[in-house]
Amino acid sequence: MSQSSVPPVRSGNFCYRHPDRQSFVLCQRCGRTICGECQTPGAVGVICPECMREQRKTTPRARTGFFSRSGDRPLVTYILIAVTAFVFLLQLIPGLGVTQQLLYAGVYSLPSGFYPGYDFEPWRMLTTVFAHSQGFIFHIALNMYSLWLFGQALEPMLGRARFLTLYLISGFAGSLGVSFLAGDFVPVVGASGAIFGLMGAFLVIQRKRGGNMNGLLVLVGINLVIGFIPGINVAWQAHVGGLVGGALAGLIYYETRHLKHKSRQIVLIVALCVVLVALSLVPFVSTFIL
Repeated sequence: MSQSSVPPVRSGNFCYRHPDRQSFVLCQRCGRTICGECQTPGAVGVICPECMREQRKTTPRARTGFFSRSGDRPLVTYILIAVTAFVFLLQLIPGLGVTQQLLYAGVYSLPSGFYPGYDFEPWRMLTTVFAHSQGFIFHIALNMYSLWLFGQALEPMLGRARFLTLYLISGFAGSLGVSFLAGDFVPVVGASGAIFGLMGAFLVIQRKRGGNMNGLLVLVGINLVIGFIPGINVAWQAHVGGLVGGALAGLIYYETRHLKHKSRQIVLIVALCVVLVALSLVPFVSTFIL
C-alpha cells in the first residue's frame, strides 16, 4: 500500500488574501500562505504583497554610480544643448537683438543710471551662458561638444538635478569672474564658464576617488593658457570663475555623497549659492560706499 504524495488539507493551506485558493507556499518573511497570484520572487523563496510593499519602503533604490541609478540617460545634457542651439538660431535672425539682450558685462551689475544707458540687470549673469558669438560657429560647437563629453560622465554620476545645479552655479561663477577681473564694458557670451565648472567638478571628484587625472589636467591647463594668449578673444576671466565655482560644488557633492548627508548637501549648496550672489552684489554696493 503506497502513501499519497498530496499534502493533507488544513485550514492554513489556503491563501490569506484569497481564502478559496489552496496553496502550500509560504512567504519567506512573514510565513503566511500565498497563492500564485500573490507571490513575488525574492532572493530566496517568494514574498507576499504586504511584505514586498514594506521592503520597497525601507530599501533604498539600487545605485551603481556616484549618486544616480545605473542606466540613467543624460537628459539634462541633451536639453541644455538643445536650448543653447535654439538660442543660437534666434541670434542669427536680424532685428531680434537676442545677443544684446542676453550678453553680460560688469556694467550690468552696477546701479541703474550709474552709466547712462545701462540698467542693473543681474540675470544676465545666467542668460549669457546660453548665448554665443554670432557668425563663429566654432565657438558654440566646441562648447556643446565639451558639454556633451562632460555631461555623459557627470550627469549619470550626480543625477539630473545636481548636474543642472552644477551647470548653473558654474555659469554664474564664470560671470562673477568677469565682473571682478574684466572691465565694466567687456561684453561676454558663451557657456565656457559653465564648461570649466564641469571640468573643475570632475577634476575634484576624480581626485577624491583616486582616478587618473593626467589627461584632464592637461586639458584644463591648455584651455586656461589659451585664454591668456594675446589676440585670442576668449574671456579667461569666465574660465577661472567657472572652474573655481564648479570645483567647490563638486567638492560639496563628493563629501556629502551618502544618502544620510542629503540634508547637509542641500544646505551647503544653498550656502554656496548665497555666497556667490552676495559676491555678485559687491560692485553694486561698493558704488554707494565709494
